Amino acid sequence: MEHVHLAAEEDDLYSGYNDYNPTFDSEELDNDAGFQQAVRTSHGRRPPMTAKFPGTAIGGRALGTSFGSRMPMASSMGRPMTGAVQDGAARPMTAVRAAGYSSAMTRGSTFDPLGQSKGPAPPLEGKSEDTPDEKVKILEKKVNDLIEESCLAHGHGDLQLSLDRAKEAGRKERALVRQREQSGNADHINLDLTYSVLFNLATQYANNDMYAEALNTYQVIVKNKMFSNAGRLKVNMANIHFKQKNYPKAIKLYRMALDQISNSHKEMRIKIMQNIGVVFIRMGQYSDAITSFEHIMSECPNIKTGFNLILCYYAIGDRERMKKAFQKLICVPLGIDEEDKYIPPNDDTHANLVIEAIKNDKLHQMERERKALAEKFIMTSAKLIAPAIEATFAAGFDWCVDMVKSSQYVELANDLEINKAITYLRQRDFNQAVETLKTFEKKDSRVKSAAATNLSFLYFLEKDYDQADRYADLAMTADRYNPAALINKGNTVFVKKDYEKAAEFYKEALRNDSSCTEALYNLGLTYKRLGRLEESLDCFLKLHAILRNSAQVMWQLANLFEMLEDPHQAIEWLMQLITVTPTDPQVLAKLGELYDSEGDKSQAFQYYQESFRYFPSNIDVIEWLGAYYIDTQFCEKAIQYFERATLIQPTQVKWQLMVASCYRRSGNYQKALETYKDIHRKFPENVECLRFLVRLCTDMGMKEVQDYATKLKKVEKMKEIREQRVKSAREGSARGTRREGSASSVCTPDPVRHPPKKDSVSHPEPKHSPLLAQGRDSGHSSHGTSAKGERLSAKMRALPGSNEPYEASSQRDIDASYVDPLGAPMERPKTAAKKRNEEDEFADEELGDDLLPE
Repeated sequence: MEHVHLAAEEDDLYSGYNDYNPTFDSEELDNDAGFQQAVRTSHGRRPPMTAKFPGTAIGGRALGTSFGSRMPMASSMGRPMTGAVQDGAARPMTAVRAAGYSSAMTRGSTFDPLGQSKGPAPPLEGKSEDTPDEKVKILEKKVNDLIEESCLAHGHGDLQLSLDRAKEAGRKERALVRQREQSGNADHINLDLTYSVLFNLATQYANNDMYAEALNTYQVIVKNKMFSNAGRLKVNMANIHFKQKNYPKAIKLYRMALDQISNSHKEMRIKIMQNIGVVFIRMGQYSDAITSFEHIMSECPNIKTGFNLILCYYAIGDRERMKKAFQKLICVPLGIDEEDKYIPPNDDTHANLVIEAIKNDKLHQMERERKALAEKFIMTSAKLIAPAIEATFAAGFDWCVDMVKSSQYVELANDLEINKAITYLRQRDFNQAVETLKTFEKKDSRVKSAAATNLSFLYFLEKDYDQADRYADLAMTADRYNPAALINKGNTVFVKKDYEKAAEFYKEALRNDSSCTEALYNLGLTYKRLGRLEESLDCFLKLHAILRNSAQVMWQLANLFEMLEDPHQAIEWLMQLITVTPTDPQVLAKLGELYDSEGDKSQAFQYYQESFRYFPSNIDVIEWLGAYYIDTQFCEKAIQYFERATLIQPTQVKWQLMVASCYRRSGNYQKALETYKDIHRKFPENVECLRFLVRLCTDMGMKEVQDYATKLKKVEKMKEIREQRVKSAREGSARGTRREGSASSVCTPDPVRHPPKKDSVSHPEPKHSPLLAQGRDSGHSSHGTSAKGERLSAKMRALPGSNEPYEASSQRDIDASYVDPLGAPMERPKTAAKKRNEEDEFADEELGDDLLPE
């Protein structure tokens, strides 16, 4: 028991394994003196085996075996037998004991068979990049990275960068092929990588509209027999030919691709056949297109193909087949879930959370988009074929409504009825439109609100504001959150000049729909009428941020800055406006007026000249240009403008007198005399004309001077008599008024009745259109017009100089008879934007697409 040791008593169960005998250390053999001595002395000189084994039983006799009778053989290296005694020196036994398992450790060595005492292993040697295989792998990685970068750039919309990366990938791939050929591995070319590079390059060429290069690249892929299924790329080639309007080539390639696609790929074949049908429609070959679409509708019906089939039947005028195609269209399954699926139950909390999560996810959005697209195609088809399938469009609409009511699109029946009313509007049959819309008064709230909104709009057009107000109230009662109904209600209040209340309705419409541009525009006009110019400016600035290219909004902003006495800002906005409507004569004339008020005559002349070029009938512009040429001493050029004014206003004698005056100033007295004679024939009682004739004939020594002098006296006498009669009539009326005043106990003036101001301008009233008062609201611009009239009148009074002949005695009289056309309010010529808006007047306060003009 003294030699028994328990494992628990040992400090380390595996101690001693790291200790080893240094005899087995092969790395120290070079430093082992005994080993080296043995190698130097024993190599090739081993003695014969005569050694005796002392201390054994055999003594000096030979072994009694065959081993003892044989001559011992030296080893091939001439080494002595291990264990033999040589030169009296004992050598260690190296192959007698089991390695590492000696019971007695010698020389203090520890057991370490794995060589762990030597420290950590040296680091692995890195692979050399100079080998051909490594170079090929690096190039392949670079090519793949470039293809990925090209695709990402295209996804971000950077088409040029995507093309550059695709080209670079092509260059790297060609270098890779050369590298393989040089290394003798031409048989191991990566065909998938080559295909990816060429396909991506062709795609990026097509995206950058480089169709010839794209077709060449696709041709390289298609002609290479080593690429499997490359024939499908003929569809891409056909798409490029379609974009180039090379329709016969596109059909040929589509059919070649169709032949190379097996029947197992049914969906792909259907898409190609649909493309073929579309190309036939573009070519006008409706019969061939019908063949393709009918095959698709029999195999795999879809909404787009059904709609295209109806278009083809409509093009050839086949009524019965139009009806059948419409019935097929409304029976196409959409493959979407019912909306009831997204109604959460009240008792299951977990189910409520799930439904809340999927209510607006990508799948549900896709379902809604698909359903909206189907409803759009069905509505468009019904509106298209309704007038064609029956004798009257009303009967056609009724048939379509009946078909829709028996389908899965029951809710579209009411929308078709509203479209029927809109068709009546396009035909100017307002009574039938009103009757049709009135049938919705007993329907559900949504349809009732839409119909009442349109009725309110119709009565507003007819200026029956009471009925318009009634139906606006009805629409608001059915749906208080209908912004179109609130806008119509605000418009009816606006025309009654209750601007504060109108503003409240417009604000409520904006609260219900913050993107309602009609309400924001009308609110800006309302603030403008109330004189709250800063708030109006805020409204139109917000609207400009939404409608960047709206000419109406920019005009209102320019007008507001003019009213705020900031002409520089007004000019800036008008300059932006002419980038949108460069041919609008009113905008150009307004720019000329603002530059004239700033004293920049050259810029004013430029814009007035442009305005005259686009609209040569604007009297204001004509008068300014004529006065400008007279100021600059070019009377001959002013004549053409005053002659144009004579053609526009032939009953206004002042334009003809100005023509004659220009002839006199230019020294052409004979032409001036003829002009005055012509004026006298048209206006025989004109005093100024007779006075000029008398003076001209006197200076030129003509015989007609006595006749004109006699006529002048008669006309002046008649004028005096007329003035006396007017004066006496005024005095009589004044005496009668005083007598009535003395008979009355109290006489107070009526504060309401005032004569119209001379510089007042008719503001546009709120209209039916989405933007209230689509015509530009002049607002404060009347003051600018009045000032311009005063300036031009002053110019005309100063036209003939007092130091020139025939002018000094007649200047005041000429002025006395002139009626300044700029002093009175004038209607602005309609701009192009306004004309378009009036043509689209049926695009009013609508619900959805209720009143679309197109």
